[in-house]
Amino acid sequence: MSDTGKPAENKSDLTLRLCGPRGFCAGVDRAIQMVIVALKKYGAPVYVRHEIVHNRYVVEGLENLGAVFVKELDEIPPTSQPVIFSAHGVPKSVPEDAKSKNLFYLDATCPLVSKVHKQALRHMRKGRHVLLVGHKGHPEVIGTMGQMPPGTMTLVDTMEDAETLQPSDPSQLGYVTQTTLSMDDMADVLNCLEKRFPALEAPISDSICYATTNRQEVVKLAAKNADHFLIVGAPNSSNSKRLVEVAIKAGAKRAVLVQGLSEVPWDEMKDAQIIGLSAGASAPEILVNEIIESFRERFAMKLDLVETVQETENFPLPREIRDVKLAKADMAFVNGE
Repeated sequence: MSDTGKPAENKSDLTLRLCGPRGFCAGVDRAIQMVIVALKKYGAPVYVRHEIVHNRYVVEGLENLGAVFVKELDEIPPTSQPVIFSAHGVPKSVPEDAKSKNLFYLDATCPLVSKVHKQALRHMRKGRHVLLVGHKGHPEVIGTMGQMPPGTMTLVDTMEDAETLQPSDPSQLGYVTQTTLSMDDMADVLNCLEKRFPALEAPISDSICYATTNRQEVVKLAAKNADHFLIVGAPNSSNSKRLVEVAIKAGAKRAVLVQGLSEVPWDEMKDAQIIGLSAGASAPEILVNEIIESFRERFAMKLDLVETVQETENFPLPREIRDVKLAKADMAFVNGE
């Protein structure tokens, strides 16, 4: 008998299209490694301002190892222990505050987010008012806007924002984007801005990160004719939510964001023949593996790998902690090894 109560031979046929690449990107992997390495080098506690990445499984796993997550630096008692800033980036005021409190800090900002910061500052130095295409309230947007002096950057969140924007000097504008946007949605907003403001200057290189692009492209392929699509990720993960939207637009009849196995809507998929599966850039592979195994128990499953590229990017750790070597066992709680 199967775990569903059906004889194994009566299991329904199912093709599970597994996307590659999926899950952790190099920036997320680096941020998580930074917390683990800091714990190995300095011992517990290691303080982390905000979620190091948007995934509760990861955050709780790091808490079990000795990480302490805080909303603001004021919550940290006087200490010589390290403080780590999240992968999303922080306003300039945060490291300044850390210095004033004599805190030893490590910055886990994704290098691709840091590149956006530099692009925005380059626009400003050339005398341009900077437009940031992104989602209001997202930590990356807060961090990017916090790189700039007040009044030098305007957030463009929606098509309505793009259509109604009234800059003081339309001839001196530049733009950057949040790294985790949907490429299609961003294109619509940028087309509107470029039509309204022909002098609008692009950043010197693409702001959408490679991992966001890669995950969206493979989901587009896997979503064609799919009865359902599962995206593993957190509800506050921008890149994960965009993958759900991409799957629907690309042809999946239904798509849903799940944090893990317990949220999989099995009743919706009982008659499905083709299901897609991917994971946002903050979702650990162990959560994907648990879902695959449950599909294998419930269906006569054929696993079909849909892969577009293989990612080889690797971002080095900060010099202060580069001397500590990680073993496979150190990352087992996210890799499932």
